[in-house]
Amino acid sequence: MAGRRGGAATYDRAMRLSPEEGRVIGSLIEKQLATPQQYPLTLNALVLACNQSTNRDPVVSYSDSEVHQTLVGLKDAGLVRFVHPSHGRSVIRYRQVLDERLGLDNGDLALMAVLLLRGPQTAAELRARTERMAVFEGLAAVEAELQRLSGWEEPLVRRLPRRPGQKEERWCQALMSGPAPEAADAGPPASRELAEDGARGAGAAPAAPSSAPAAPSSAPRPAASEAGGGVDGGPPASAGEIAALRAETAALRAEVAALREAVEHLRAELGV
Repeated sequence: MAGRRGGAATYDRAMRLSPEEGRVIGSLIEKQLATPQQYPLTLNALVLACNQSTNRDPVVSYSDSEVHQTLVGLKDAGLVRFVHPSHGRSVIRYRQVLDERLGLDNGDLALMAVLLLRGPQTAAELRARTERMAVFEGLAAVEAELQRLSGWEEPLVRRLPRRPGQKEERWCQALMSGPAPEAADAGPPASRELAEDGARGAGAAPAAPSSAPAAPSSAPRPAASEAGGGVDGGPPASAGEIAALRAETAALRAEVAALREAVEHLRAELGV
């Protein structure tokens, strides 16, 4: 990752983002990095981005006036700029300047955007969900960036305690106000994360049944003679087999989310 860090000293930890401000900043960053040809965003495009039913947790329904009021507050805080019409454009557009304030590069911005928009995630999930916004040379590069951002005098991200039954640690952003993510989480981690990803992809509340595709039934499954028959009531599969299935499921989720987001962009462009 090249050139950055210069603005870190300007980070005022007393400035805490509200959930609305976090959603607006995260949406602006996401669109800046993923669809730069549409950036800066109009108010209508930003409202659509905030209210997407995919790649968002929680799913919200902000009005134009709520988003505009939030933009005014962010402008006063020096985190957003209003771009007045020029070169044939007829409406005001909006851009974030969090990167300028904190000296962040695209990789840092991508991680912050996904954490602001989707809540706590593992490094592997972050790598998959930032693919359209930044390039990380492997999982180790993502973990190194997270470690660096958590090592600031006023950290931008935090490592969460591992939950019971969870093998991978999760990370959360430290910019937004609200209850600690570890206190808000509930339920068995594996089943809860699968249900939440599916529900978010369907645009439903987290507890609603998911319409997102589950891991394909054709996914490789070890034969009873190889894995001790764990799938059909025998001894459980090995840790390596479980990890492989989880990795495959995470990759499939990321692909489905990317496809759904592409559909959202097309619908927004067509005004459907």
